[in-house]
Amino acid sequence: MTDPQSTNALAATFGDGDVALCVLDNAYSPTLVEFYGDLGLDAVWLDLEHGGPDPWDAGRIEDLLRAADATGTELLVRLPDTDPTLVRKALDLGVRNVFLPRVEGPDEVRAAVKSARFEYDGEPGDRGLGSPRARRWGLAEDYVATEDAETLVGATIETEAAVANLDEILAVPDLGFVFVGPFDLSVSLGHPGEIDHPAVQEAVETVRSKAIAASVPVGGLGFGTDDVNEKAAAGYQLLNLGSTTGALKAAVTDWVEAYESDA
Repeated sequence: MTDPQSTNALAATFGDGDVALCVLDNAYSPTLVEFYGDLGLDAVWLDLEHGGPDPWDAGRIEDLLRAADATGTELLVRLPDTDPTLVRKALDLGVRNVFLPRVEGPDEVRAAVKSARFEYDGEPGDRGLGSPRARRWGLAEDYVATEDAETLVGATIETEAAVANLDEILAVPDLGFVFVGPFDLSVSLGHPGEIDHPAVQEAVETVRSKAIAASVPVGGLGFGTDDVNEKAAAGYQLLNLGSTTGALKAAVTDWVEAYESDA
């Protein structure tokens, strides 16, 4: 396991003003998480909102964490709900980067971020001080200070309400990052699947520009190399390059087409 006193590489990348690249592993495979780390990715995104193991399934989450630790990559875990209990559970297992789905306002974001801190905004936080895996079962030193310094809690901005309340969300103390969700935004704005619709594009740009102005790192989906490069130049600091199934689809389709063209 990564040393509990070690630096969170994703947080360090944000702090340095650099761009982190990730891939969505929608196979939820420890082997692939380890392999993605060997390939040099900064993070592997595990989306527990739309699939994957139940976040209460500690054994499966721990196996994925061990795979990330083996090659020094970070796990980026989207939880299925904004419930602070889920945040605390994930962090106690050893996850350091979580983000919330479908937030609508600052209160739920603040509650989740506070649940990840022992000290928060000058007051006691809501994280429990036990001796879980994240603390190496009581063996880690400086656990409280290190965890508070190295934990990121972000929020997905993917609803019309979240865009309307964006200024207040971005003002939540210690918000680690925001992630733009154009597909769910398209549904919320009444244009399902039309991520190029002007209303959706306007909402995406609002999130990008306001997050940068508030000095909150912003992440999003990359749709090909040109789009990734353009978004990096526009200030995005976290970009998803694709998914396991997307990569397999492209590779296998190419193999099949090459066989058929030679047949």
